[in-house]
Amino acid sequence: MYEGPRQVSVKDVPDARIERPTDVLVRITSANICGSDLHMYEGRTDFERGRWFGHENLGQVVEVGGGVDKIRVGDWVVLPFNISCGHCKNCERQLTNYCLTAQPEPNMAGAAYGFADMGPYGGGQAELLRVPWGDFNCLRLGEDAEQRQTDYVMLADIFPTGYHATEMAGVQPGDQTVIYGAGPVGLMAALSATIRGASKVMVVDRHPDRLRLAESIGAIAIDDSKVDPVQAVLDETMGLGADNGCECVGYQAHEPNGEEHANLTMNRLVASVRFTGKIGNVGVFVPQDPGANDELAKQGKLAFDYGMFWFKGQHIGSGQAPVKKYNRQLRDLIVAGKAEPSFIVSHELPLDRAPEAYEHFDKRDKGWTKVVLHPAMAGAGA
Repeated sequence: MYEGPRQVSVKDVPDARIERPTDVLVRITSANICGSDLHMYEGRTDFERGRWFGHENLGQVVEVGGGVDKIRVGDWVVLPFNISCGHCKNCERQLTNYCLTAQPEPNMAGAAYGFADMGPYGGGQAELLRVPWGDFNCLRLGEDAEQRQTDYVMLADIFPTGYHATEMAGVQPGDQTVIYGAGPVGLMAALSATIRGASKVMVVDRHPDRLRLAESIGAIAIDDSKVDPVQAVLDETMGLGADNGCECVGYQAHEPNGEEHANLTMNRLVASVRFTGKIGNVGVFVPQDPGANDELAKQGKLAFDYGMFWFKGQHIGSGQAPVKKYNRQLRDLIVAGKAEPSFIVSHELPLDRAPEAYEHFDKRDKGWTKVVLHPAMAGAGA
């Protein structure tokens, strides 16, 4: 539960329950802490005190509404962080990240569990989760689901999000791809670029533990605290620049000394990607950021190198991932042993240690690369 900037607690709240015939009730067994949770944890959004987090969720169905046809009690399911109806104009176009039905504000689109400005829905860092439009939103898992939770729970958000970055960037077999950010999403983008056949994947970050993980899947690690990352990319690509790039950092991008520059990674991508190349931006940017250190960023604006971007004929795709567009095929890659996204997991902890986990993950403490929380009723140990 969010108690204020950098303060979370574990408290009893009313149990989630079936509210509509199309609802499914899930007993949560795994819920990740996401980098997007940290924006709210740090007080950099308008997430309300007293609400609880959790949009990367997996568990077992314990109850279904009378209008549910496909999902059954006992099914293991993973839930897209996007809550979507399946029948609005955007959902019919596979844009479930911008569902018009689930978002109660008429001038907004898109909904999620336990997330600022994305509807009133409870989060999954809890024992029970109500899943609206359960037949549409639940992705059923196979008989190995309980044993391989740390792989499958990544299908709720970061694996599809990383894949979406490479989709928007147009990564094709043989491409040279640069990824800014080696947090969980950046590492999933690196994995996705490899799956899509990129011949060279370069990952820019400065945390040694993250860069080692990038190298463990065959990527080239570029430490921007030691070298100019743009020049390093140019050196790796005969001076031409990468074919495409992924932005997986967002509006809190900062220099190695900690000084924030919201435009840092976007401008470096323009410089790092070749003429006519594509950029996929899944790092979070916000319409307003009162906590920013400059006036433009406070208004959600960037001093963007648009002239060079235009001159190079580049393209940018941006926004949250439509998880359902990808999660079924990515699940099947996990089933077949072609993808093991759990390689990023550093800690599995019971839910009552969430405050400790948030503190360490927020500080990017050494070795804290991805945390999976296991609610106590799942019987999971530390």
